[in-house]
Amino acid sequence: MKLTVVGCSGSFPSVDSPCSSYLVEADGFRVVLDLGNGALGALQNYCGLYEVDAILLSHLHADHCIDLCAYWVARNYRLEGCPDPLPVYGPHGTPERLARAYDMPEDPGMKEVFDFRTLTEGTFDLGPLRITAVPVNHPVEAYAFRVEHGGRSFVYSGDTGESPELVELARGTDLFLCEAAYTHGRETYQDVHLNGRQAGEHAAAAGVGRLVLTHIPPWTDAEYNRVDAATRYPGPVELAHPGAVYEL
Repeated sequence: MKLTVVGCSGSFPSVDSPCSSYLVEADGFRVVLDLGNGALGALQNYCGLYEVDAILLSHLHADHCIDLCAYWVARNYRLEGCPDPLPVYGPHGTPERLARAYDMPEDPGMKEVFDFRTLTEGTFDLGPLRITAVPVNHPVEAYAFRVEHGGRSFVYSGDTGESPELVELARGTDLFLCEAAYTHGRETYQDVHLNGRQAGEHAAAAGVGRLVLTHIPPWTDAEYNRVDAATRYPGPVELAHPGAVYEL
């Protein structure tokens, strides 16, 4: 299983990175986790526009889903004709949300281009991958994902505040791709995002093999958060960056 960071900037794109998007590949099957601002362009560095087999959306904030609007254009107006509808797994209301974002009628909206499937808590097979979706602590309906293949696994936190459910989902995973949008001692909003220290605490409690911090906004000192995480988690800690590849 191969995990590629397409974009990892939190809240809005930085000069160096699009917003959240991650490409997962196994046995020739390709799944994209989130497709935030600017991610569709960057995704083409790693696979063709029409080589994606499915998309999973952790939640419906723009920095995780808005490039589905651009992807609708790329598929709907393809010169060779629109490909078969692409499975898109997202929270309740995903097709309506995207139709409104593109200012089109909700029915049919984008349903002729995307095969929308509503996420619920639980485990399902997607191609050769086993996916487990668990609700996490965010102001809107939001999910973290555990992805498993060939006895290896990683967990993507999506966006979340402190979450015991995330710890249980990540327990024993090989790689923990965890958001760290806040800085300890600066932001005081509860139940929205984690800071580096909290990400480290979640990783330590789950006993993960490796911690990769992601979803760090351009105004946040990423290295400060990495050092903060390392005070709470004894294993390897690194920062996500576009183009980073993890072989699992």
